[in-house]
Amino acid sequence: MTVSVLALLTLAACGTESGSDDGSGTVRTDQPVTGVHWNVDSVTVGGKRTVAPDGAHVTITPDGRATGNFGCNHFTAPVRVEGDTVTVKPATTTEMGCEKNLQRFERALSRTFSGRLTAAAAEKSLTLTTAKGDSIAFTSEPAAPLVGTTWTVTALVSGSAASSLPAGAGKKAQLRFGKDDSVQGSPGCNQIRGTATVSGSAITFGRINGTKMMCPDPQMKVERALLAILDGGTTYRIDHRTLTLTTADGEGFSATAPAPGK
Repeated sequence: MTVSVLALLTLAACGTESGSDDGSGTVRTDQPVTGVHWNVDSVTVGGKRTVAPDGAHVTITPDGRATGNFGCNHFTAPVRVEGDTVTVKPATTTEMGCEKNLQRFERALSRTFSGRLTAAAAEKSLTLTTAKGDSIAFTSEPAAPLVGTTWTVTALVSGSAASSLPAGAGKKAQLRFGKDDSVQGSPGCNQIRGTATVSGSAITFGRINGTKMMCPDPQMKVERALLAILDGGTTYRIDHRTLTLTTADGEGFSATAPAPGK
């Protein structure tokens, strides 16, 4: 059953808020869905449907902005919602070089996700259609749960700066939290198991036991850094499939969850 886009792209509350100077706006109703991660399923232009690459997504934020990924490059754009009309203003994007097929998809998606669009939504799907009849199909995807997910460490964090893992250490460090207040996996080289008590947004690590193998320097460097983080109190947050865990002094790491079904 189709529902109003007001219920789908907005924050729970009553009434309507006016837009800001840049034309963005927020519409609020009693059904909160703002912050939903919308995976792009496909784009249809001129009657030709193109399936989206992995990673293409859009999120509408409560302050009237769209953020996401066009298939290769990230973007942000002001958005105004009025009834079933979604108006997307020009986007700001990163400028990474992409493969030709991704470039073609990005051009199609960015051109379609622009201007005045008509929204039709169901519980877990959304379609945005242009005046010419071109359209974008989306499916919502919930955030990955902390417990039971295999988290692959992708970056080390120090204060507000993040650094990618050194060459040779990529995808070696993985952690998995259990329902029994446990954590296990590998911080880069050795296998470990210990306790991890979750309370709200806090994780308190207890004793960590592990094997004692020696590995190449890049893996050992990451392992030493992670073991120092997994020692005592930390806080965490999950942004869709990205976990960020930090200590009180700002040291931490980012990790990603696999896509559903992988």
